[in-house]
Amino acid sequence: MNLIALAVWIGVATSTVLLFRGLRRSRPPSAGPAPALHDLSEAAFLSGGPGAVVDTALVSLLGDGRLVVGGPGIVHVRPGARAADTAERAVLLAHRGAPSGWLYQVRYAAMLDPAVQETGDALAARGLLLPPGSGRTWQRWGLVQTVVCAVLIPVSLPLTLLAYALQPGPSVPFAVKVVPVLLGGIVAARIGSARARSRLTPAGARALRELRGWYRNDRTPHVRTALFGLRGLRDPFLRQQLVPAARSTRLAAAQSRGRAHRPHDGYASCDGFVPVLWCAGSDGGGGGGGWGGCSSGSGCGSSGSGCGGSSGSGCGGGGSSSCSGSSGSSCGSSSSSCSSSSSS
Repeated sequence: MNLIALAVWIGVATSTVLLFRGLRRSRPPSAGPAPALHDLSEAAFLSGGPGAVVDTALVSLLGDGRLVVGGPGIVHVRPGARAADTAERAVLLAHRGAPSGWLYQVRYAAMLDPAVQETGDALAARGLLLPPGSGRTWQRWGLVQTVVCAVLIPVSLPLTLLAYALQPGPSVPFAVKVVPVLLGGIVAARIGSARARSRLTPAGARALRELRGWYRNDRTPHVRTALFGLRGLRDPFLRQQLVPAARSTRLAAAQSRGRAHRPHDGYASCDGFVPVLWCAGSDGGGGGGGWGGCSSGSGCGSSGSGCGGSSGSGCGGGGSSSCSGSSGSSCGSSSSSCSSSSSS
């Protein structure tokens, strides 16, 4: 049993070392100062992905009355309203393509807009974000290590009884020998998985910290939302509108996937679903656990949508559709392309 206990210690320690070594190599430290962020939309993308970019635009539009609430969760565009940037333009275009005016549907469609998605591409090109799917290997590694360690804990109990039966007399129980390292392996694997989910590079984290320091004393709602996500928004009215809309992202994704089978709805159709290349998450400042985590209220939405594919491709679409991605590949397979009722 001592040899088995030693093998467990060596196995858990080796797996943990390989996990953290792989994570470190996948996020090489950048040399020199971090590239500066161009605007608050880029800061919002770093802090919470496309969801935070759209939330920031919605705060601006609702705050100055260009977008008005016409009912619980329903918004209308005031006549003559104009967009001040690309994110606000994406919201107005998404509203034009949403006949019901439900805010959560407008929000999700704006997240799919190519202009919003391309913000992530630009940040990745400058080394501030990792491309979608880059940490998937280490997430799976951490998950496997967690499951194996968790299974071995109850297995150690019958092995302890077996050791007593084979070698009666005073001795250290087998469970006491292995349970501490198994618990440590679970904790280390959870930490590694959380780091793997984060898409912020060291340079991106520094750039976001610098901009947060620059706007430290600015309490403007849209600035706080861009820098810290919806948790930085203090206006009770805006929170009442935007927080439920963010929590309904999965519902909007499921509805969008259903409409993808009907070309007249104007949503992009790629193999029967609408993927989001850049999913939303946070670095911790936006109220989430790791950048790019697909979670309710910010990310991919339903099980039919994806956080990018293994090829790094994705389709953007709100009222229109397009294929966008840093690799330039299209949805489905290398020979397939996105299709919609309007453009492809």
